This record gives sequence, C-alpha cells and structure tokens, in this order.
Amino acid sequence: MKRFYMKTNRAFTAIRRYAWIFTLTVAFGGLWFPRLGLLVLGVMFSLTAISLFKGRYWCGTYCAHGSLFDQLFLPFSRNAKIPSFLKSKIAQGVVLAWFMYNMLSRIILVSALWGTLPFWDRLGFVFVNSYLMVTVAGGILGLIITPRTWCQFCPMGIMQMLMYSLGKKLGLTQKHDRKITVSAIEKCHKCAKCARTCPMQRVPYTNFSDKNQFDDLACIRCLTCIENCPAKILTLETESQASARGAATDRRGYDTRQAIQARIKGIVALAEDVREFTLEFIMPPKVSYLPGQYFLIKIENSPEMFRAYSIAGRGSDREVRLTVKRVPGGYGTEMIFDNFKVGQDVDLEGPLGNALLIDEKADKILLVAGGIGITPFVPIAEALVQKKKAFKLIYGVNTPGEILYDDFFSALAVESSQFEFIKVVANPSDQYVGKKGFVTDALSGLDWRGYSVYVCGSKPMVEAVTKALTSQGVSGKAIFAESA
Repeated sequence: MKRFYMKTNRAFTAIRRYAWIFTLTVAFGGLWFPRLGLLVLGVMFSLTAISLFKGRYWCGTYCAHGSLFDQLFLPFSRNAKIPSFLKSKIAQGVVLAWFMYNMLSRIILVSALWGTLPFWDRLGFVFVNSYLMVTVAGGILGLIITPRTWCQFCPMGIMQMLMYSLGKKLGLTQKHDRKITVSAIEKCHKCAKCARTCPMQRVPYTNFSDKNQFDDLACIRCLTCIENCPAKILTLETESQASARGAATDRRGYDTRQAIQARIKGIVALAEDVREFTLEFIMPPKVSYLPGQYFLIKIENSPEMFRAYSIAGRGSDREVRLTVKRVPGGYGTEMIFDNFKVGQDVDLEGPLGNALLIDEKADKILLVAGGIGITPFVPIAEALVQKKKAFKLIYGVNTPGEILYDDFFSALAVESSQFEFIKVVANPSDQYVGKKGFVTDALSGLDWRGYSVYVCGSKPMVEAVTKALTSQGVSGKAIFAESA
C-alpha cells in the first residue's frame, strides 16, 4: 500500500539548510564547552518574542532542531502517520510540565553557585543537557515515525502557541502574522499534496477560513505546502494581503465549478499506460464546459482526494472524455487504473481552468504539447477547425509509440488547410519518418512573434518552451501554459 505522506524538500533558505549545525554544536560541543549552552537563552527569547506576532513562524524558518530533523533525518525516516495521542493537548501539557520542572529545578540548583567561576559553565550545561535530550529523543522519533514528531509536543512550540494566543488578544498579530493563504478556494484541486508534504501533518486544503487563510495554531509557516502546490495558488500573507489577493484573483473558468455525480460509460486503452475514460453525467444530467478546461476525479474518500485531468473531447453536454496516463508509483493514477471499471459511479468536480481557453480574437495561434499534454488540444483543435481559425500544433514525444491521437489530428489537418500538425520525436525508431528532436527544435528558426501560444506538458517542457519563445522575441504575456 502506498504511503500517504511524501518525502520532499523542506529547506528553501540557507538558514533552513544549515541551521542544524547549531544544534550539533550546542548539543555535542557543549559537552566540552558548556557555555555554548548559553546561546539557547537567545533562542528562547527570540522565538518567544516572534511568536507574539507570527505564531510558530520560528519553527518553520529558524529552528535548528527542525532543520536537523528535516535535513538529516527525513531521508531515513519511515515518514509514517503521527499517532493522534502525540498531537493531543494531554501529551503537550504533560511534556511542557515535565520540561519546565526539569529545567527550573536544575536552574535553581545552579543558582547556588551565583558569583563563582563555575556558575556560567553549570548554567550553560543545563541548556546543553536539554538540547542534547531533544536531539536524541526527537531524532529517534523522527526515524521511527516522521521527522517532525517531536514538534507536535515540543515545549518551545507549545510556548509559541500560547504566546501567539496572547498576541492575538493584544492585537499584535493582525499586521504581522503571515499565514498560508489560498488565492481562491475555487482553484484548489483537492489533491491533498499540501497535506501529504506538510512536516506537521496538518490539512490545509480542507480547512481554509472564510478569509482564505489556514488558521491552524500548529502551522509552522515552513513554505513546504506552497512550494509543492501543483496549482500554485498558495502564498504566505497577512490578512490584509490575503483580502487584496482574493479580490484581484481571476476566477474566470472556475466560477462554474460544481459537484457532479457521473458513471463510467467506457474505457479505451490509447497506449499501454494511457486510458481514455468516457463519463456520463448523472447529477446534474447536463454540464457545460469549454475546450481547454479540466475536471477533478475523486480517488479517495478518507481523506477526500481528487486528481485533475484535461478534457479530451465532449460529444455532448451529457458526457465528457478524460485521458489518464499511469505514472509508476503515482498515488492517484494507480488507483484509477486498478480500481475504476465500466459502470462504476464516480464523483467529479468542475469544470475548471482558464489557462488554455483560446482567445478567439487572436490572428495567429500556436499550440505546443508534450506527451500526455496533448489531451486538452483535442477539443481545442476541433473547435478551432470548426471556427475556421488558422493555427499550428507542435507535438513532441520521446518515442513514436507515445504519440496519442495521431489519427485524429492527421485527419483534422486534411480537413482544414488552415491547420498544420507537426510531430517531433526525441528518440525515433528506424521506421519513423518525420521531425526528430525536441519541441524546442521545432520552434527554432521560425518567427513566432505576434502569435498567441498555448503550452501543455511536463513542467520542464513548459519551462523550456517558454524560454525558447521569449528568447525569440515572443512576449511572456502571449504565452499561456498548463503543466500536465
């Protein structure tokens, strides 16, 4: 069974990458130089002060132990689900009480040495001992469960949450507190990737407030969910910034999103790892959508999880065709390939998307697809031919066997003299006759200025095409892209 939680990069700044050195210096270097432990006083003061304004921002930005767990322990961790009792208020209260008792009792004992030379060494060692204990205990938990297990009941984390609550009451947080913010809930794919990559195992995508912010006290603002969001709709912003972003967000193509009950009417294998699913709408029985949009398919109920797939054709407003490529190890596509059968009822949400909605006023149109990214261009090309628009389609794949919908586009090119279909293969067979190389090779040597360009493919392919076109003088504003 595939694990829900994913291992991914959690360090996006130099501090996050190397702060763990501070932990090892104090925890182990302090055994020989106890006064190193006095540096912890500065840490405690800083995180307490910051938490009044920003909650657990320190944990996700500066914490040296967090850096240690995320950088050194994550590769070897089981990365399993954290037991609920370790997240409970009881566990937090018990650990905080024990920690405070242990720390204060040691400080009281050391205070008897005030005014003597050994005092500072002994005081420093109190903090060294504490740092070493957290390093060992947190490290063990990090390996057998998940790296940030200790952080669920970390005394300093609990102190930050308490101070944050105080800061809220004093009105200190509103202007300074930056939270995970979604530009528009309508744009969320409900893919759960924010939850699957969250070091604290929180669930942002189902818990945004009416102000489009994630108001979880345990959120450490580490940016991991932001970096991993496939829709790129998450940011870290204050309440006023979130309000302004929400007001400025273009919801065109997302404003008709709705929950849909559908039934699998047919499944066609387009390739060994690609299937086209025909879905018949049940409730509502009719759904209007546009070429270039996509639907979400629910793949799991608990936790609720969807995957986004482009529309490969319509036929009527009573059904839709969606194409799915099986990704080895993919959490969603393997479920769809293994479990979805003809006659089965499925839940959809949609239609969504505006990146590939063609500007019908454009005089010159270029479509660029890579691999499974050809899918949305099936209905788009069909619509453009019907409207007698002039356009070109460049389609790149790795091998000839990966070419999809070849007969459809070839027939469309015969039907319309205004449509040019260009295939390009990176690793052609001896029998293949046609252009060889990458889509960027097919783009070179031609003048694309004045074209409206629509790109769909893998992220590296989209980036390469965008770079190639802008270097040829195409305005970035004329390039519209969506990653497949």
